[in-house]
Amino acid sequence: MVTKDERRRQLAREKYERQQQRRAEQQKKARKRNAAVAAGLAVVLVAGGAAWASVGLTEEEKTLTDASAEASAEASASPSARLEQDPCGKPAKGKAATKTWKKEPALDVDASAKYTMELRTTCGDISFTMDAEKAPHTVNSFAFLAGEKYFDHTKCHRLTTSGIYVLQCGDPTGSGSGGPGYNIPDENLDALGKPGGTGTVKYPAGTVAMANTGQKDSGGSQFFLVYRETELPPSYTPFGTVSEDGMKVLKKIADAGVQGGGGDGAPVAKVVLYEETG
Repeated sequence: MVTKDERRRQLAREKYERQQQRRAEQQKKARKRNAAVAAGLAVVLVAGGAAWASVGLTEEEKTLTDASAEASAEASASPSARLEQDPCGKPAKGKAATKTWKKEPALDVDASAKYTMELRTTCGDISFTMDAEKAPHTVNSFAFLAGEKYFDHTKCHRLTTSGIYVLQCGDPTGSGSGGPGYNIPDENLDALGKPGGTGTVKYPAGTVAMANTGQKDSGGSQFFLVYRETELPPSYTPFGTVSEDGMKVLKKIADAGVQGGGGDGAPVAKVVLYEETG
């Protein structure tokens, strides 16, 4: 006959095993997640006296290294789980571009110039400096796409709030699979400590990096903005740093959470880039 104490221990053991199984399933799903989300934002790129409007990024596969109970609790306690309220303004009328190109634009960026990207969004302006010296192909592509108004009226379609902490943008289709029709090479991976290596590295809060398909040199127009230090494989080109004011806007977007209260999906905040005027 089973005593009460034995039954209690058995139930505790079964509960622990169920928790471990759920955690293993979460980690498995996390490893398969595509953590580079496409965001639609209208931007002004400034290098000296030149200005462009628009920004781009590419779709990328990211590994979530920690699907811990703490992360899960964080996601369930997010504002979106309590109240889905969009903190952003209404987007201007218009449609995102559908144009694509067969090859990367000619490399004519000035590596010695200081470039500042201003993402003008319905949630506020997010500006960041870009490193043309260490990531010339990436910055050059942004300048080109901005000049083509490639990202006007596009939306940031993905926010992650569990395990990794990024807002993904740069896909006019809003699906996470769109791009400009060409790819750019990986750059500046030495800054991560172990480029092309296994395991993960820390992408500091404020980092702007390119998304990709998980394959070498597969960047396009999608990028992601890190609003809280995040561990990822050392495979995504870091090329920019968000300003202090820009981080406030990013955190406002992140605090609104994910639609439905999950940890990965469309953000409650409808972040839309609007057409640059003037």
